[in-house]
Amino acid sequence: MSAGSSCVVQLDPRNLPVRFSAADETADGRMRTVEIDRHRVLLRRTVRGVQMRLNLPLHAYLGVSVKLVAVEAVPCIALVLEHRDAALSVPLQIADEADTLVADWQLWGKMLGQKLLVMAENGELREPVETAGKLFAGDSTRRRPRHSALRHRRPKIFRRRNRAIRYCDAVVHRDEREIIARD
Repeated sequence: MSAGSSCVVQLDPRNLPVRFSAADETADGRMRTVEIDRHRVLLRRTVRGVQMRLNLPLHAYLGVSVKLVAVEAVPCIALVLEHRDAALSVPLQIADEADTLVADWQLWGKMLGQKLLVMAENGELREPVETAGKLFAGDSTRRRPRHSALRHRRPKIFRRRNRAIRYCDAVVHRDEREIIARD
């Protein structure tokens, strides 16, 4: 955080990959370098003179959360890419007003393919009630559409198995004389 009265820090999810420095309590110099792209998060920091580089896939993260934080005793709203280990969570945006924060929150979730989460008063992360299930039409885990032209297509592995089974089940006539033209 730079010195000043405002607590505004904003990254643009449309310009991925994004590289920035963030505060880290356990690192030397209390800073770490974070790089985010569409598939991974790369954290670089130095702890007690040992350089660390953590390359984490995005699916290791829980989602993009909205929570209240205090920056220099000023209450702010933060968008954070949440991880099970709080030390690996990454702040994406910090603002003192919530005017465009909801749109940015949804955009970060869409661009990173993450769930949208809200931090409750007790510190628990949960999905917002009014948007649960509606924001993730582009989720990679959804089923193939039923009205698709590919709905009757069998996966390639099943076609190969089917052919192999037919050859194995072929009728073999034993003790029969072969009819082969020989000279």
